[in-house]
Amino acid sequence: MSGFSAHWLSLREPVDHASRNPEVERAMLDCLKQRHGALLPNLRVIDLGCGSGSNFRALAPLFGTEQHWTLVDYDPELLLAAQQAIREWAEVVEFDEPGQLVIRRATQTMTIRFLQADLNQEIEAILRQEPHDLVTAAALFDLISPTWIARFCGLLSTPFYTVLTYDGRSQWQPQTADDVTVVDGFHQHQQTDKGFGVAAGPDAPQVLAECLQARQWQVVRGDSPWQLDSKHRLLLDLFHEGMAQAVRQMGIMDQAQLSNWLASRQDVTQCLVGHEDTFAMPSVS
Repeated sequence: MSGFSAHWLSLREPVDHASRNPEVERAMLDCLKQRHGALLPNLRVIDLGCGSGSNFRALAPLFGTEQHWTLVDYDPELLLAAQQAIREWAEVVEFDEPGQLVIRRATQTMTIRFLQADLNQEIEAILRQEPHDLVTAAALFDLISPTWIARFCGLLSTPFYTVLTYDGRSQWQPQTADDVTVVDGFHQHQQTDKGFGVAAGPDAPQVLAECLQARQWQVVRGDSPWQLDSKHRLLLDLFHEGMAQAVRQMGIMDQAQLSNWLASRQDVTQCLVGHEDTFAMPSVS
């Protein structure tokens, strides 16, 4: 699975960070502190589908002074972009070679390994061979099939935290008559095969929660919607163009209809894109 540009990821990063659900984040931190101590020393984290490293940059400041990360993605170009973006984010780069960084920010030292891997084919090896205290991901599970989600949940043995899973809500002000058709077409496209089988799309938050609860894990869920307005024009334009391209591929609207819809979206004053954050931990026996 690939196809997301570093430019798109950079535009959405500040919105993603602002949209995270604070209650779900707090549940994740409370669990880790109970397991590892209040200072969260020497945490080992696996970030699946890391893209350009946005999830790492959001989470690392919350953890302890020594951290060990494995950032995993299928796209080697995004891994290179992640390594470069993290270099720029760091205050000091202590070690730098292809596929590995050691950086410092304030009192924190972070050792980061960049791993190119196919999550569909190699998830067992990643989770079994990489020592870890937390598995995390962002904006990933709506692209993945329910079958793979169940397989993944069956492999988990440590707390799991994922954010910004699309939940099916796309709403604009002002509305147009074509919004419902566009969203329906976008959902149809979402639920095609992205490399893991037919994707869960907007059903992913519920599928993920049910798979975790079937294992008697404790699950905390919370909304994390994008709230976009005219300040986010570049992100909105790319979002709308991506939706139109998806609908075009499904063949349910002609080019003239889609062009008219895109033109109407230049007048958008508000846009809500629904997401959900999920934290899960093994139940105490």
